[in-house]
Amino acid sequence: MLAATSVDRGVKLHSMAVARPLVYIVDDDVSVRESIAGLVEEAGWRSETFPSAREFLERTRARCPSCLILDIGLPDLNGLEVQQRLSRAHAEMPIIFITGRGDIPTTVRAMKAGAAEFLTKPFEPETLTRAIEFSLKRSRALLEEKAAVQVLCDRHETLSRREREVMALVIRGQLNKQIGAALGISEITVKAHRGRMMRKMKVRSVPELVGIAVRLGHAGVNKS
Repeated sequence: MLAATSVDRGVKLHSMAVARPLVYIVDDDVSVRESIAGLVEEAGWRSETFPSAREFLERTRARCPSCLILDIGLPDLNGLEVQQRLSRAHAEMPIIFITGRGDIPTTVRAMKAGAAEFLTKPFEPETLTRAIEFSLKRSRALLEEKAAVQVLCDRHETLSRREREVMALVIRGQLNKQIGAALGISEITVKAHRGRMMRKMKVRSVPELVGIAVRLGHAGVNKS
């Protein structure tokens, strides 16, 4: 089961890697949307345009490297509100803000919240192209990390309750004898659980296991 799951994750990751990147464009000005879409398509990427934030938010996002070009002054939803909605569910989609007027406080808020770029109209096509290229590279890296962490989560799910308890104590630096005393089991039994746990997690050393535990912790997985 574990091998099949890992293979499935690998297939999904490969599909994501070869998919042509997608650039979402949200602006209530049709001429701006069409102009940016033309630039995006000319550069070899795909584009999807939306006249409002709500229409974009209702769209199911594709599982491929992507970024969002977002007018910060939309009539229905403020660009910062859209950024806030996307920050948790779609952190792998960098946002490039565009605006018709410079607003330093808004720019600072957007950048602090993780915006990839903040451009004031009119901007040079090359400037936008560079921002898109940077954002898509960032998106690809985030998606690859997300897929890799999911593989680790799948491995962790195969551990028994006792194996998880042993893992939690191993990553704290405790020796087999200490683990046995803490769990009320023999040192030989600890070794057996530890061996199975290491094989299921596909690691050969404690430092490697600690590194995986850190990544799982960042993903919100309870390792105990």
